[in-house]
Amino acid sequence: MESITVDLGARSYPIHIGPGILDEIGKILRALIGLEKILVITDGNVRDLYAGRVLELLKVAGFDAHLAAIPPGEPSKTLKEAERLYYIALDYGLDRNSAVIALGGGVVGDLAGFVAATYMRGIRYVQVPTSLLAQVDSSVGGKVAVNLESAKNIVGAFHQPVAVIIDPLTLKTLPDREFREGLAEVIKYGIIWDGDFFNWLEENVMTLRQGGESLIYAIKKSCAIKASVVTLDERDEGTRMILNYGHTVGHALESLVGYGVLLHGEAVAAGMIIEAGIALEIGLLERQDYERIERILRRVVPVEIPGCVETGGLIEAMACDKKNKGGRLAFALPEKLGRAGVYYDVPEREILYKILDHFLKKSTVP
Repeated sequence: MESITVDLGARSYPIHIGPGILDEIGKILRALIGLEKILVITDGNVRDLYAGRVLELLKVAGFDAHLAAIPPGEPSKTLKEAERLYYIALDYGLDRNSAVIALGGGVVGDLAGFVAATYMRGIRYVQVPTSLLAQVDSSVGGKVAVNLESAKNIVGAFHQPVAVIIDPLTLKTLPDREFREGLAEVIKYGIIWDGDFFNWLEENVMTLRQGGESLIYAIKKSCAIKASVVTLDERDEGTRMILNYGHTVGHALESLVGYGVLLHGEAVAAGMIIEAGIALEIGLLERQDYERIERILRRVVPVEIPGCVETGGLIEAMACDKKNKGGRLAFALPEKLGRAGVYYDVPEREILYKILDHFLKKSTVP
């Protein structure tokens, strides 16, 4: 097992990474939270794969542990589902000393973390991510949220976990489509923060599905980058906003076509290509870097968008993005491989229509 620290003073926590460490969860949690009551929140898919094992390990370690499952997929990330989980927590007798375990992918992590952040004004929680996307991105950093129909992650909080426990062996049961969407977030780190990592991914990304040391390295590297950025800017007020590269367009796509039609990583991959196109168009990014970004993303992740998406509707959906300021759309844009910045002054009609029309194969440029 190796550990990375998210250094936030009193809110600091470890990210433990290692094959097979799921079997050590009882020992790890006894050292972190003591023998308190625990609610394990998972989804219907992960419940059948890992929840019984985790529950048994916790009970053997002496915990009073209970299980709650949500339907799989993005449509479960709602206030209604959060309310149902509040009642389950209350019925099980969770108090302010209790803890929540988020066992699953990004949807489970976001929803369980939101419940932990708001139940009794905040209780402790632990992230145990079982998807690649959650292991390299959403489990780290303390962003927890639910969706509204018209806007993703618009109701939420910053609530740091007490630990993140990553067992790469859980990825062996992950469907290939979900593994590929996670690779989009891995690639993102190379684009915005570490050009050498991007170079390595160009050579190795297609081998990661085989597991082994290359996959563990990619997970560790992604978590280390995310931890560094969060340490610099916990509350998304400056540097951390570059982690949203691809997400202004990606989140708008998800809400526009309906949650679950596109996986999050698929929408973000499309968003990264589109936003790299914006950076190219306004002179931030060299063409050769744009072409490398587009090439690796199209190799790894399906980025085809449903034909129902129209440029004007997509721009309208982007207006709900939480990064926007004063009515101006916010974009995290690559400046070169390994560096990105946040921009608010992209000309909507001149640039956005042109780039979005090109990607969507429409002809609506005003």
